[in-house]
Amino acid sequence: QVQLVESGGGLVQPGGSLRLSCGASGFTLDYYTIGWFRQAPGKEREGLSCISSRGGSTYYADSVKGRFTISRDNAKNTVYLEMNSLKPEDTAVYYCATAVRAGWARLRSDDFGSWGQGTQVTVSS
Repeated sequence: QVQLVESGGGLVQPGGSLRLSCGASGFTLDYYTIGWFRQAPGKEREGLSCISSRGGSTYYADSVKGRFTISRDNAKNTVYLEMNSLKPEDTAVYYCATAVRAGWARLRSDDFGSWGQGTQVTVSS
């Protein structure tokens, strides 16, 4: 069964940093474009960033461009999301997912599947 596992969330002060990891259980990530999303209470899931299977292409939502960096280490079967200059509005559950349809650069939830269970990120003083 294909399943992604997110980790690295936690409580951080405004202006701080966190690195999230996305690993896989039961399959290798090498062939997949991976996306990061988040969902805050009462809000729709928001696409943040995605990276192509070999890491040659990356895309970011305007809300995180310049603050978040996506990367991958296929040897470790892991995709990362480095988050800097965190703001209280970044508080959400963060998910990773595999692209299942073309057009994944649009960062729409419908183009992704095999969602992980999510990891909570809380930005607060």
